[in-house]
Amino acid sequence: MTTTARAVASDVKDLSLAAEGRRRTEWAERSMPVLRLIRERFTRERPLAGQRLSACLHVTTETANLAVTLQAGGADVALCGSNPLSTQDDVAAHLVKDHGIKVFAIKGEDHATYYEHIRAALAHRPDITMDDGADLVGALHMIALNRLDDLAPPVRRWVESLSGADRKAIVAGVAGSTEETTTGVIRLKAMARDGVLQFPVIAVNDSDTKHLFDNRYGTGQSTLDGILRATNLLVAGSTIVVAGYGWCGRGFALRARGAGANVIVTEIDPLKALEAQMDGYRVLPMAEAARVGDVFVTLTGNTHVLRVEHMRAMKDGAVLANSGHFNVEIDLDGLKQAAQGPTRVREFVDEWRLGGKRVFVLADGRLINLAAAEGHPASVMDMSFANQALAAEHVVQHARELTKDVHRIPRELDAEIARLKLAAMGVAIDTLTPEQQKYLASWEMGT
Repeated sequence: MTTTARAVASDVKDLSLAAEGRRRTEWAERSMPVLRLIRERFTRERPLAGQRLSACLHVTTETANLAVTLQAGGADVALCGSNPLSTQDDVAAHLVKDHGIKVFAIKGEDHATYYEHIRAALAHRPDITMDDGADLVGALHMIALNRLDDLAPPVRRWVESLSGADRKAIVAGVAGSTEETTTGVIRLKAMARDGVLQFPVIAVNDSDTKHLFDNRYGTGQSTLDGILRATNLLVAGSTIVVAGYGWCGRGFALRARGAGANVIVTEIDPLKALEAQMDGYRVLPMAEAARVGDVFVTLTGNTHVLRVEHMRAMKDGAVLANSGHFNVEIDLDGLKQAAQGPTRVREFVDEWRLGGKRVFVLADGRLINLAAAEGHPASVMDMSFANQALAAEHVVQHARELTKDVHRIPRELDAEIARLKLAAMGVAIDTLTPEQQKYLASWEMGT
């Protein structure tokens, strides 16, 4: 029997799981050579010394290696989960017991506990925040704008107990933030457009060494992995509908086709739809795709992509999964009103009966790759979290120069991460000769 364990002001499931978490984290570390090099430098230089850092991320083995790297750089780290189903409890225990890092995350935590953990990360009074979905930054901005009714009750009660000066100090104390995912960047750019962003944010997701690899190869593989672990369905010969052809959708469509599926893509962007068509996929509106698909996977970052009208048109036994950040892409509230259920038929599979047919929703509509599997492979997260570590260092070094906007990590840092990754893989590339450099810099040399 496991019990909630509280240590170093943490809230994790069971500290006795730490040994297993340590073994798995060390296994992941073998595939994260770039982050390891950064950790070695951070240990020497301590660029984050004196900084309180609150991170709201998926608590996985890869994230553990990032947290330890940030701590090695001198940061006082507090970590909460960015999704109720993505926490790996043994990893959370390892970080608390073996590294003394404050962790607030339990796999399967309810809505109230999730936001109690957000509150704990905010109560750390961070100088830097690190988000995967902008939940920490979103809460800070509700405090700044005095929109307390928009805060979840655990956070609102805490904020209401603070003086006006304390509330201002919590927001004013943040020098900057970093954001991991597409969904969070969209939210932050909306804040910047509305003129309410309170501090600079580094959009880690916009780095080429993040979205071109993490979103495409990481999401592609881990989404397929999660679906297979949850269902054990045969992919070959099935029809899989991919909603959204951004980098995540591209990656998953590629992996599904590689496993033998007939892939249909739905899109609202004509350029992305054209690209999907020319990449060899069938492109249909969701209303048409709903009638022929066997498995439906949303990867859009938008709300109600799969609606009840689509579910009514689906085959008996259709499987619905989401690999976008929030569990809003499948209209679960509409399904609850229209259907009978749910009946749990496998650990991550719920059956709903709708008009004489069955639809199966995976992992409560939450991130299937993290809820039912282990998320992205460590090798790809090596680059993503190298970006996070260097972005935190960049905030410390340049906070006074950065405007209250969403910024890209400097391109030279992006290129350096790629160079280090290639070196770790034993891959050498060419360099420009002086003649080539001169040619590229000149407008006078023609044919």
